[in-house]
Parts: sequence; structure tokens; C-alpha cells
Amino acid sequence: MCRMLCGNDANHDGQPEQEGSSRREFLTRGASALGAAVAASAPLPALAAPTQGDLSQDSEARLQDLPRETGAPHRRYLIKGGAVLSMDPQVGNFARGDVLIEGKRIVAVGANLHAPGAAVINAAGMIVMPGFVDTHHHQYQTALRSFLPDGLLFNDGLPHGEKNYLDYIYYKITPVFRPEDAYLAELVASLSQLDAGVTTVVDTSQVGHTPAHTDAVIRGLQDAGRRAVFVYSPGAGPGNIFPNDLQRLRNQYFSSTDQLLTLAMGGEVFDPAFRTYWAIGRQNGLPIVTHLVGSIGQATLVEQLESEGLLGPDLVFIHASRISEGSWQAIARSGASVSIAVPIEMAMRHGMPPLQSALDHGVQPALSTDVECTMTADFFTQMRTAFTLQRALINERALNGETNLPELLTCRDVIRFATVEGARVARLSHKIGSLTPGKEADILLLRADALNVAPLNNVPGAVVTLMDRGNVDTVIVGGRIRKWRGALLDVNQARLRTALEASRDYLLQAAGVQRELF
Repeated sequence: MCRMLCGNDANHDGQPEQEGSSRREFLTRGASALGAAVAASAPLPALAAPTQGDLSQDSEARLQDLPRETGAPHRRYLIKGGAVLSMDPQVGNFARGDVLIEGKRIVAVGANLHAPGAAVINAAGMIVMPGFVDTHHHQYQTALRSFLPDGLLFNDGLPHGEKNYLDYIYYKITPVFRPEDAYLAELVASLSQLDAGVTTVVDTSQVGHTPAHTDAVIRGLQDAGRRAVFVYSPGAGPGNIFPNDLQRLRNQYFSSTDQLLTLAMGGEVFDPAFRTYWAIGRQNGLPIVTHLVGSIGQATLVEQLESEGLLGPDLVFIHASRISEGSWQAIARSGASVSIAVPIEMAMRHGMPPLQSALDHGVQPALSTDVECTMTADFFTQMRTAFTLQRALINERALNGETNLPELLTCRDVIRFATVEGARVARLSHKIGSLTPGKEADILLLRADALNVAPLNNVPGAVVTLMDRGNVDTVIVGGRIRKWRGALLDVNQARLRTALEASRDYLLQAAGVQRELF
């Protein structure tokens, strides 16, 4: 149980590779060749780029107005005429506004910007806003999507607990992962979230069984070309050398701070040695990420940690469900952060998502998706669930006669959790989270003229209460366009799907677990 819920994520030099022959070759040789490349620690091809024959006439026409070499130094383009939701009070919002990007940074946000020579992206009919930030996701489990839709977190001896995450996913399936399974899962999970507008992830993948596994996770994150925080964490089996590989990883993958990937330290309170891991993380100046679930004997643990002087603003507690009042007071005093996975916590018996407890103590939560073996990883689901749950709980208290009530969450509040607070929890506020001049351009263009949204009457309301991933038109990461006019660029989804199915078949067979299709 000690390493039940931790994870990791990162990439090579942190920058997306340029398109080239390696992308076109990816997966053309099959999963066995991919596995051999990972095992040999060879450079892995990046994306499954479509060949010319894969492109329809419609696709070719769609790409004709795509600005070229976005994200490259001195390349300028102007997102023009959209409803701009900046999430920065100093910048403000614009019913019809423009965002000017040069290289990887936002240069200006305003109405009727003048940018001679810049390429123009017509954003009429769209909402322009910051990308979503997922602060906790076990991406290595992508091949196990919906495998455990009705399962609980663990067998607590109460009704319904026989089929659960700990027994099936953690103990049975996770130990049989090969490096190539981890690589492919990280790549597909990252691309899938990019497609849904999630431009940043804190990946807590508990599959570092060997250094080769850890490298495979990092390379999968790198090849996806998305922003990520890699939480260095242990795996299972005799090849697990955590935390002794930290310096190699820092030197090999994180020697620069000017890259898409950053590093964090896993230090699960489930592990008896977590105090040692925290100390190592702090010696290296790394933020520390740990799960905290009160129903697994951790209700008052934070109070104990405060008495030992171990709390601090470098800590991120995931879930924080069913913990004591004293624990919340200690979290607030220490400046520690909280990441809440609302749909998962409700479905898997973690306890009631502690949105109101956090807010009552002045702790602004971030949102996270957790595990796709049980629930989708898109952020429209996360925001809408947080919005409706908090309001349902407060509304019920009002109907029961209470008058001294907390404020109801607004749509703008939950967007803030998904962007500004997510960036803060990921330690990336200086780079992302809002459309602020000087920050890096992680930007979404969402279709507000689509059949499920039009007519546009309220921007935050449209995003939270009406939209889904199908409304994500264009996605930009670090100034580079990754999704354009409704389709990911440089991705051969058919080949990825075939490889992921083969990985799933291997994992279930190796673990002796049956797939229940119905």
C-alpha cells in the first residue's frame, strides 16, 4: 500500500522535437521495434505523423492557413477577434480581443492590436483562454482505460469493495509493465489531453520499475510536445532503485529551466521512508508530491507532520479527503497546496471531495484527473463536476434552513482552479496559467459558435456548463500550435491505437486478468 498512488512524468530536453522522418517512421515497424528501442535506451521517434497518403483533401485545405513555424524565435502571429478570457485581473477580458505571440511568449493582449507582418489566426466565434492544468494524473495506465469503471480505491471491508484499484491495477497489472508499455501510454495520454485542451500535466505514474522504465516515461512525455511536471517516484520489483537515480535524471533531462518539462519529488506518506524522500527533495530544491487519504489511516497525519516541522509551501497533497480539522488548519498555516480529483473521489470512495473544506480554510484547490481506468481525463468533466457538487452541497444546506452559508462557486471560480491555481500548484505560475504578456503562450481556442454552445451569452458559463472536448478548436503550447482547426497535428491516431491495443493485450495476459467487454 505504501506506494499505491504516486507517480512521475518528464521528458528528454523538455522541448518538442521538430517534425521529421522519425515521426513518420513511428510505429510503422510495430510494437516490437518500439520495445527494442526503449530497452536499448535509443532515441525514440516522436509522433505517429501521417504520411501524405493519409491526408484527405479536406485536411490539406484545413492546413493551408496554418501559421508556419509557430513557437520558433521571432515568429509572430496574432489571434484576432475572439472573446478573450485572460484570467489575469490586470489584463482584463475582451468581448472582441486579440493576443499577439512572438516565439513562445505572449507579447500583448488587447482590442484591435496592431501587428504588421504577423500571421493572423481568425478567432471570430471562439473563446480564447489559457490552457488547462491537470495537477495529478497516472498517465501510464492509458491502455487500461475504463478497465475499472465501477471499482473502488481499495477493499475497505465494507460492501462493494471486492473489485478495487489497489488489488487489480496496482498489485496485479502495474508490476508487469514493460518500458515500451509505459512509453506508449505516456505518449497517448499526453496527446489525448492536448486534444482536449489540457496543456500541462503533473504526471504521477508509478511505473519506475527500472531506470529504463523511468526513461521511457520521460521520453513519452517529451515526444508528445506538451508541458509536464515529472514526479520522480518508485516502481515495483528488484530493478527499482528509487531514489538513487535522481542525480542522473536531473543531469540528463532537467539541466535547463527553459524547457517544457520540470522535475518534482515523489514522497508518498504511504511509504515508511517518506521523510527521507522529502529530505532528498528539499536538498535538491524540488517540490514534493504525495497522496493523502484520511480513510487509510491518515486523518490526523498532517497534524503529526506539523509537530515535526515537516510542513511547508513546497508540498502538494493530492485528495486530502476525510482529514481532520486540525490537518486543514495545519495545511493553511504551512502554505501547502491541495489537488482535488472530484469525479474520482466521489466514484471510488476516497470520501467527499474536500472542496468546501479547502475553501473554508483559505486554501485554493487545483483540479486533477487521477486515473483513466475509472474516469475520463478531460477537464470539462472536472470543472463541471466540481461546480455542480459544491453548489449541490451548499444548496442542500440552504434548503435545510441554514442561513450563514459559504459563497456558491461560480463558473469563473472553477476555471480559475483549472488554470491559475493549477499553474500555482505545478510551480509554473511564472510561465503559464493566464494570458499575461511575458508568460509563455499556452492557449486554447474554443468554438463558441458550435451547435452545443451558440449563441454565446456568458463566456465562463459556456466553458463550464456547455462545452466538451469537441469544442476545442486550436491548442497552443509554448507558442507552438499542436492542434489546429479541430485536429491534432503530426499524429497518426490509427497506428497509435493499434499499438495501444497490443500493449493492453500483453498487460492483461501477463497479469492473468480478463477483459470484461460488457
